[in-house]
Amino acid sequence: MNARYDRGIHRLLASRAPIALMIVVAGCAPGALPKPAAKAEPAAKPAPVQTRKTLGKTTQNVLRLSAALAEGAVLAETSITSDGLEIASEAYRTQVGKAGGIAVQQRMQLYNAEHGEYPKTYEHFMDRIIGVGQPDGLALPMLPYYQEWAYDEDARRLVVVEFPEKRKQRQEETTGAAGI
Repeated sequence: MNARYDRGIHRLLASRAPIALMIVVAGCAPGALPKPAAKAEPAAKPAPVQTRKTLGKTTQNVLRLSAALAEGAVLAETSITSDGLEIASEAYRTQVGKAGGIAVQQRMQLYNAEHGEYPKTYEHFMDRIIGVGQPDGLALPMLPYYQEWAYDEDARRLVVVEFPEKRKQRQEETTGAAGI
């Protein structure tokens, strides 16, 4: 056998590479050693999830439901399913979502009574019902970092959407991949 081939085998054995790789290399013809695989660069870490204070805070940020769903959002659960320590936060979160929806529903009914129709577009809804930047604008309760308000143009109602990837990423940032 050729000396270069022998040196390659000895180097491989000294490196304690996996057995499968040694078998592949041992079966190669002299001078035909496989080229080492290029090291894969680690995937870029996503930016850390920005949390936000929710208690006593308000917002006028409302997304279009269609755009939120396209970005990976799902409709948020509106019932309490936890037990134990999580029940208080889940109760608060679901009640805040329901209260915001009721406030918008009331404004939409008043608008309908005055104009004989509901807002036809998202822009019209934001201008007439939410009133962004207006003194009498509707201030919705702030939701947790992984949830947002969204307007369903077809059903003409305000809903809460959840971004599961944000929640999962934040859990991994704070507890590690093991979720401990």
